[in-house]
Amino acid sequence: MITTPDLPRLEQAVERALATGDESALHVLGYGEISSVLAWPEASGPHACKRLPIFDDEARYDAFRACFHDYLDALTKAGVAVHDSRLEALPRDDGRIVAYCIQPVLEAAALAPAQLRTADRRSGRALLGEIVGYIATTVRPTLGIDAQLSNWATSRSSLVYIDITTPLLRDAAGRDLLDTELFMASLPAAFRPVVRRFMLADILDPYFAARPAALDLAGNLHKEGLVDWVADLVAIANERLGIDLDVAEVRRYYRSDARRWALLQRARRVDRAWQRRVRRRAYPFLLPGHVDRRLSPRIERSR
Repeated sequence: MITTPDLPRLEQAVERALATGDESALHVLGYGEISSVLAWPEASGPHACKRLPIFDDEARYDAFRACFHDYLDALTKAGVAVHDSRLEALPRDDGRIVAYCIQPVLEAAALAPAQLRTADRRSGRALLGEIVGYIATTVRPTLGIDAQLSNWATSRSSLVYIDITTPLLRDAAGRDLLDTELFMASLPAAFRPVVRRFMLADILDPYFAARPAALDLAGNLHKEGLVDWVADLVAIANERLGIDLDVAEVRRYYRSDARRWALLQRARRVDRAWQRRVRRRAYPFLLPGHVDRRLSPRIERSR
C-alpha cells in the first residue's frame, strides 16, 4: 500500500494539474461521475488512488472515515469481498483535510467490463449471475450497493468490489449516514439546492432495493457498450430476484439516467470554465472528458 511520505508528492502533482489545467503528468486510471482514480507513482502503479472531496476540518473527515469503515464491515458481513482499501489523510495549512482512498492497482483485464467483453455465453452469464447474487444477499433498506459492472474486478481468482468511497448506509429511519453534502461540493453552489431537492433521492434510492439496483446494473451495460448482454442480465435478475424487468424498461431507465448525469457534468464544466477564466482561480476537481452516453443502436437479443 502507499506510504505516507509518497502521498504529499501525489497531492503536489494533483494541485499542479488543478492550478495549470494540465493533467498530462497524472496517470489517470479512470474517471467516475464524481471523482477520478490515479495510478501512483507510475502509470502501472502499484497504487490506485482516488482523491476525495476536501474535508472542511478534522471532525468532518473523522465522521466520514467512521462511515467508510462501517460500510466495509457491513459489506464483508453480507458476504461481499472488498478489494484491499484504506484511507490516507493529509492535513492542509488552512485546517482542511485532503484524503485519498488507496488500493492496489488491478490489471485492466481484471476489471469486470473487460472480462464480459471477451466472455463466452456461459462464463459471461456466470459473471452476471454472481453480481446479481450479491444484490440479492446485500441490498436492504439500511445497506446499499452500486452493483454497476465497472465497480467489480477479479483479484486472486475472486470477484471483488472496488468502488467503496460512497458508503451507502442508512439508519432505521431511512436517513443517509453518508455526508451527501460533501459529495455535492463539486457542483456549482447555485445548482446544489436543485440537486438536493429533486435529484439526490433518485440517485441514491436505487442502491437500497433489489429491483432498482438490478435495473441500474442492466442500464450500465449500455454505457459500457455491452448491450448484447442486457437480455441475459434481465433474465438472470428476474429469476434470481423474483422481479419483472424487461429490456425496454432498461433502455428507458438508462436514457433518463444518462441525461441526469450529463446535465450534472455540464454544470461542473461550466463552473470550471467560470472559475478558471473569469475568477482566475484553480478549479479543485478533476473532471472527465467526453463520456459517450448514447444508447446502442443494436437490438438486444437472447444469447
